[in-house]
This record gives sequence, structure tokens and C-alpha cells, in this order.
Amino acid sequence: MEVKIRKFSIEDIESKVRWINDSKNNQYLHYDLPLEVDKTRDWFLNNKDRTDRYDATIIFDGIPVGLIGLLSIKDNRAEYYVTLGEDIAKGKGVAKEASRLLLDFASKELNLREVYLYTEVDNIRAQKSFESIGFVQKERIKDSAVNKGVLVDRYYYSIDL
Repeated sequence: MEVKIRKFSIEDIESKVRWINDSKNNQYLHYDLPLEVDKTRDWFLNNKDRTDRYDATIIFDGIPVGLIGLLSIKDNRAEYYVTLGEDIAKGKGVAKEASRLLLDFASKELNLREVYLYTEVDNIRAQKSFESIGFVQKERIKDSAVNKGVLVDRYYYSIDL
């Protein structure tokens, strides 16, 4: 199994739209759905040179399979996200390895000291995955996001690099 991450590119837009619009993948995602290719291309062109975020594509055995990245990069901290879009990559440790690569990049290339994330309290699978790579649950935040029109509680996790 070979897992790599590379900077998100314009060629990844159609895959991103397909992955995010897939109901198997978006239960816990906070996007304005459905994503559209033209709007996503505009988003990419407007954001590709920002230094306060790093968006990457997960490559599994040479095939793009998901998204991973860092948001709100500031003061040696950033918010982490990950989404596997292709079924062939799920349950094989691909997200865990991609996360390890991203956290290594965050530490060595971006000089970050902490990476944090939020996950809905019902997203048990993600919580187990985050904890397996070293994220620690810090607190439960009541009514901290809206998912499909419903207020939801989320956990705040962080990892020191």
C-alpha cells in the first residue's frame, strides 16, 4: 500500500465535487450541498495561493481517493480536515497514513506546534481514527455547528506536534 499526499490542483475539482456530493461521504460534512464544478473551480482559483490554508489530495496506489488539509493556519496552529471519497481506500489505514504525512508536513514545513479539529459527537468512527493518530479529545461544545438545518454538538480535539 502506497499513500501520498500532494497539493490540491485544478485537476482534482471534479473528483472533489463527486466525493463531497456522495451521500456515503457527506453525513458529517458542513458544505452547502450540492457542490457544483463551476463554483468549486471559482473557489479553487480564489484560494489556491492563500498561505493560511493547505489543501491536499490523498493518493492511494497512484489513484486520487480523498482530501486532507489544514485551515486557519495562524500562530503556529491550524485546523485539520480529512475526507476519503473512494470506497477502495476505506478501512485500509489510508486516512491514518495520509494524516501522519500531513502532520509531519505541518511540523517540519509549516512549523506548526498544534493541530486541532472538530467532529460531531455522533461521528464515532472518525473519533476512533483521530484518537489512533494521537489527537486528544479536549471538550464538548454544545450547539456548535449546523448540519442539514439541525444544531449539533461537536468535540474539540488537538494534537501537539
